[in-house]
Amino acid sequence: MHSSDLLICECCDAVHQRVALAHGDSLYCRRCGAELYRERHLSIDAMLAVTLSGLVMFLIANVFPVLKMQLGGAWETVTLWDAIFATYDAGTGFISVLAALCLFFLPLSQILLFSYILLPLRAGQVPPGFRPLMHIARHMRPWSMVEVFLVGILVAAVKLTADSQITPGVGLWALAVLTINLTLLRLFDLHDLWDYAEQAQAA
Repeated sequence: MHSSDLLICECCDAVHQRVALAHGDSLYCRRCGAELYRERHLSIDAMLAVTLSGLVMFLIANVFPVLKMQLGGAWETVTLWDAIFATYDAGTGFISVLAALCLFFLPLSQILLFSYILLPLRAGQVPPGFRPLMHIARHMRPWSMVEVFLVGILVAAVKLTADSQITPGVGLWALAVLTINLTLLRLFDLHDLWDYAEQAQAA
Protein backbone atom coordinates (compact mmCIF):
# COMPACT_ATOMS: atom_id res chain seq x y z
CA MET A 1 0.00 0.00 0.00
CA HIS A 2 1.41 3.40 -0.98
CA SER A 3 1.62 6.31 1.47
CA SER A 4 -0.89 8.25 -0.64
CA ASP A 5 -3.45 5.48 0.00
CA LEU A 6 -3.51 6.40 3.69
CA LEU A 7 -5.22 9.38 5.29
CA ILE A 8 -4.41 10.81 8.72
CA CYS A 9 -7.11 12.84 10.43
CA GLU A 10 -5.81 16.32 11.25
CA CYS A 11 -7.98 16.43 14.38
CA CYS A 12 -7.40 13.06 16.08
CA ASP A 13 -4.57 11.44 14.00
CA ALA A 14 -6.68 8.37 13.18
CA VAL A 15 -5.41 6.51 10.10
CA HIS A 16 -7.81 5.69 7.26
CA GLN A 17 -7.52 4.10 3.86
CA ARG A 18 -8.30 6.42 0.99
CA VAL A 19 -11.29 5.45 -1.14
CA ALA A 20 -12.51 6.71 -4.51
CA LEU A 21 -15.11 9.48 -4.27
CA ALA A 22 -17.28 11.27 -6.78
CA HIS A 23 -16.32 14.88 -7.49
CA GLY A 24 -17.49 17.12 -4.63
CA ASP A 25 -18.04 14.24 -2.17
CA SER A 26 -16.26 14.13 1.20
CA LEU A 27 -14.77 11.41 3.38
CA TYR A 28 -15.15 11.78 7.16
CA CYS A 29 -13.17 10.40 10.09
CA ARG A 30 -14.88 7.42 11.67
CA ARG A 31 -13.46 8.39 15.08
CA CYS A 32 -14.20 12.11 15.43
CA GLY A 33 -16.32 12.93 12.38
CA ALA A 34 -13.94 15.55 10.96
CA GLU A 35 -13.72 15.90 7.19
CA LEU A 36 -10.67 14.01 5.92
CA TYR A 37 -10.75 15.29 2.37
CA ARG A 38 -13.06 16.44 -0.38
CA GLU A 39 -12.65 15.17 -3.92
CA ARG A 40 -11.79 18.28 -5.91
CA HIS A 41 -8.28 17.59 -7.28
CA LEU A 42 -6.77 20.93 -8.22
CA SER A 43 -4.14 20.77 -10.92
CA ILE A 44 -0.59 21.50 -9.86
CA ASP A 45 -0.64 24.55 -12.15
CA ALA A 46 -3.66 25.93 -10.28
CA MET A 47 -1.98 25.31 -6.91
CA LEU A 48 1.20 27.01 -8.11
CA ALA A 49 -0.74 30.00 -9.48
CA VAL A 50 -2.50 30.51 -6.13
CA THR A 51 0.78 30.19 -4.22
CA LEU A 52 2.87 32.53 -6.38
CA SER A 53 0.12 35.15 -6.65
CA GLY A 54 -0.13 34.94 -2.85
CA LEU A 55 3.60 35.71 -2.63
CA VAL A 56 3.17 38.79 -4.83
CA MET A 57 0.20 40.01 -2.76
CA PHE A 58 2.16 39.38 0.45
CA LEU A 59 5.04 41.57 -0.74
CA ILE A 60 2.70 44.37 -1.83
CA ALA A 61 0.73 44.22 1.44
CA ASN A 62 3.93 44.57 3.47
CA VAL A 63 5.56 47.30 1.37
CA PHE A 64 2.71 49.64 0.48
CA PRO A 65 0.47 51.57 2.93
CA VAL A 66 -2.76 49.96 4.02
CA LEU A 67 -4.36 53.29 4.99
CA LYS A 68 -3.92 56.98 4.25
CA MET A 69 -5.16 59.42 6.89
CA GLN A 70 -5.55 63.19 6.82
CA LEU A 71 -4.55 64.60 10.20
CA GLY A 72 -4.32 68.35 10.77
CA GLY A 73 -4.29 69.06 7.06
CA ALA A 74 -1.45 66.63 6.32
CA TRP A 75 -1.72 63.13 4.90
CA GLU A 76 -0.09 60.29 6.80
CA THR A 77 0.38 56.73 5.55
CA VAL A 78 0.11 53.61 7.69
CA THR A 79 1.74 50.30 6.78
CA LEU A 80 1.16 46.94 8.44
CA TRP A 81 4.43 47.29 10.31
CA ASP A 82 3.46 50.78 11.49
CA ALA A 83 0.34 49.23 13.02
CA ILE A 84 2.36 46.42 14.64
CA PHE A 85 4.93 48.82 16.14
CA ALA A 86 2.16 51.16 17.32
CA THR A 87 0.59 48.22 19.14
CA TYR A 88 3.95 47.49 20.78
CA ASP A 89 4.47 51.14 21.78
CA ALA A 90 1.01 51.12 23.37
CA GLY A 91 2.28 48.56 25.87
CA THR A 92 0.60 45.49 24.42
CA GLY A 93 3.70 43.55 23.47
CA PHE A 94 1.97 40.17 23.35
CA ILE A 95 -0.61 41.45 20.84
CA SER A 96 2.11 42.96 18.65
CA VAL A 97 4.09 39.70 18.63
CA LEU A 98 0.93 37.76 17.79
CA ALA A 99 0.13 40.21 14.99
CA ALA A 100 3.66 39.89 13.57
CA LEU A 101 3.37 36.10 13.62
CA CYS A 102 -0.07 35.95 11.99
CA LEU A 103 0.44 38.81 9.51
CA PHE A 104 4.03 38.19 8.47
CA PHE A 105 5.98 35.15 9.61
CA LEU A 106 3.32 32.41 9.38
CA PRO A 107 1.82 33.49 6.03
CA LEU A 108 5.29 33.94 4.52
CA SER A 109 6.45 30.57 5.85
CA GLN A 110 3.35 28.88 4.44
CA ILE A 111 3.70 30.51 1.02
CA LEU A 112 7.43 29.74 0.77
CA LEU A 113 6.85 26.17 1.92
CA PHE A 114 4.26 25.49 -0.78
CA SER A 115 6.45 27.24 -3.37
CA TYR A 116 9.37 25.00 -2.41
CA ILE A 117 7.18 21.91 -2.74
CA LEU A 118 5.22 22.85 -5.86
CA LEU A 119 7.95 24.25 -8.11
CA PRO A 120 9.98 20.98 -8.25
CA LEU A 121 6.80 18.88 -8.54
CA ARG A 122 5.74 21.04 -11.49
CA ALA A 123 9.08 20.15 -13.10
CA GLY A 124 8.52 16.44 -12.41
CA GLN A 125 10.90 16.23 -9.43
CA VAL A 126 10.39 15.54 -5.73
CA PRO A 127 11.97 18.27 -3.57
CA PRO A 128 14.46 17.21 -0.86
CA GLY A 129 12.78 16.77 2.52
CA PHE A 130 9.36 16.33 0.92
CA ARG A 131 7.94 13.99 3.57
CA PRO A 132 8.76 16.07 6.71
CA LEU A 133 7.78 19.27 4.92
CA MET A 134 4.37 17.82 4.11
CA HIS A 135 3.83 17.09 7.80
CA ILE A 136 4.85 20.67 8.62
CA ALA A 137 2.41 21.98 5.99
CA ARG A 138 -0.40 19.91 7.52
CA HIS A 139 0.12 21.41 10.99
CA MET A 140 0.85 24.95 9.81
CA ARG A 141 -2.29 25.60 7.77
CA PRO A 142 -4.72 26.46 10.62
CA TRP A 143 -2.38 29.11 12.11
CA SER A 144 -2.53 31.77 9.41
CA MET A 145 -5.19 34.26 10.51
CA VAL A 146 -4.71 37.24 8.22
CA GLU A 147 -8.48 37.57 7.78
CA VAL A 148 -8.92 38.31 11.51
CA PHE A 149 -6.53 41.24 11.35
CA LEU A 150 -8.03 42.45 8.07
CA VAL A 151 -11.39 42.73 9.81
CA GLY A 152 -9.68 44.51 12.71
CA ILE A 153 -8.12 47.06 10.37
CA LEU A 154 -11.47 47.72 8.68
CA VAL A 155 -13.22 48.17 12.04
CA ALA A 156 -10.51 50.57 13.25
CA ALA A 157 -10.70 52.51 9.98
CA VAL A 158 -14.47 52.92 10.31
CA LYS A 159 -14.05 54.26 13.87
CA LEU A 160 -11.33 56.70 12.81
CA THR A 161 -13.42 58.19 10.01
CA ALA A 162 -15.28 60.22 12.64
CA ASP A 163 -12.08 62.18 13.43
CA SER A 164 -10.17 62.16 10.15
CA GLN A 165 -10.46 61.43 6.46
CA ILE A 166 -9.25 57.92 5.62
CA THR A 167 -8.72 56.24 2.27
CA PRO A 168 -7.62 52.65 1.68
CA GLY A 169 -4.10 52.14 0.42
CA VAL A 170 -2.71 49.66 -2.09
CA GLY A 171 -1.55 47.49 0.79
CA LEU A 172 -5.11 47.04 2.07
CA TRP A 173 -6.35 45.77 -1.29
CA ALA A 174 -3.36 43.44 -1.50
CA LEU A 175 -4.11 42.21 2.02
CA ALA A 176 -7.68 41.44 1.00
CA VAL A 177 -6.50 39.42 -2.02
CA LEU A 178 -3.86 37.73 0.16
CA THR A 179 -6.64 36.64 2.52
CA ILE A 180 -8.35 34.92 -0.41
CA ASN A 181 -5.06 33.31 -1.46
CA LEU A 182 -4.40 31.93 2.02
CA THR A 183 -7.97 30.63 2.24
CA LEU A 184 -7.41 28.76 -1.02
CA LEU A 185 -4.09 27.42 0.32
CA ARG A 186 -5.95 25.93 3.27
CA LEU A 187 -8.29 24.20 0.81
CA PHE A 188 -5.45 22.39 -0.95
CA ASP A 189 -5.84 18.62 -0.64
CA LEU A 190 -2.37 17.60 0.51
CA HIS A 191 -3.02 14.08 -0.71
CA ASP A 192 -2.94 15.47 -4.25
CA LEU A 193 0.66 16.53 -3.58
CA TRP A 194 1.50 13.00 -2.43
CA ASP A 195 0.01 11.74 -5.70
CA TYR A 196 2.06 14.20 -7.73
CA ALA A 197 5.20 13.14 -5.84
CA GLU A 198 4.54 9.48 -6.60
CA GLN A 199 4.01 10.31 -10.26
CA ALA A 200 7.32 12.20 -10.30
CA GLN A 201 9.14 9.26 -8.70
CA ALA A 202 7.63 6.82 -11.18
CA ALA A 203 8.58 8.94 -14.20
